[in-house]
Amino acid sequence: MLIKGYDDGPLVAGESLLTRRGFWSNYLLEMCADGSSAAHPVPEWFGDDGADTDAMSEVLFDPERWPVFRVPAEDGSGAVVIFRNMVGEYGIDYLLTRPGGAHAQQIASWEGDLSGTGLTWHELVRLADTPPPGAEGVEDTAARLLLVLPLLTDPDVPEEAPARLGSALTSAGVPRNAAPHTVEHLLTRLTRGSRHDPTWGSPLSGSQETGRRRCSSMDRAWRRSGRPARPSAWRGSAGC
Repeated sequence: MLIKGYDDGPLVAGESLLTRRGFWSNYLLEMCADGSSAAHPVPEWFGDDGADTDAMSEVLFDPERWPVFRVPAEDGSGAVVIFRNMVGEYGIDYLLTRPGGAHAQQIASWEGDLSGTGLTWHELVRLADTPPPGAEGVEDTAARLLLVLPLLTDPDVPEEAPARLGSALTSAGVPRNAAPHTVEHLLTRLTRGSRHDPTWGSPLSGSQETGRRRCSSMDRAWRRSGRPARPSAWRGSAGC
């Protein structure tokens, strides 16, 4: 598989993994560790159990196969999520394509926290809600929103954001009684420390004045000690 603008590893289409048990706990569990609660996130917050999460981690963090998830939009923009399974440098890379652009450009990485340029809530929703008919990639709007959610760098999400995120989580298999708790932890972590100036342009527009940035200050030892067997939050990390 080829992604123009990204030549770092053995890329494979990952969209078929989205419906498998253990995917969302591997992808989002660490982002629930907001440091504000004594309770450590567990896979059950996403409707999974430890066995589901461990089994999926063997697939997601395989150095020989780097799963790719494509989120194209109708206007020609889009996001690409790549599990960067480089031994000693594990992380998740986020790329954007812009209308009329021939190549994807990496704008951020998740390595215990987000480092790079992110998007506002409204930009995430616009990406999620505009899948082009027949295009390769993820079509389900709930899964699309959850995939780009780690790019959220908007400290003031609208009132409807928790309900929309909760609906996306339940569509992805999170139990209804667990969804509000999971939403609260995700939004607390992702909006904490975000900075947004309304004069900054959107990275989706191709503006050179992009700037919704959040630089990681997290301990990244989890990604330098070999392939992670499970999300670090579940292994006992307290977040920050």
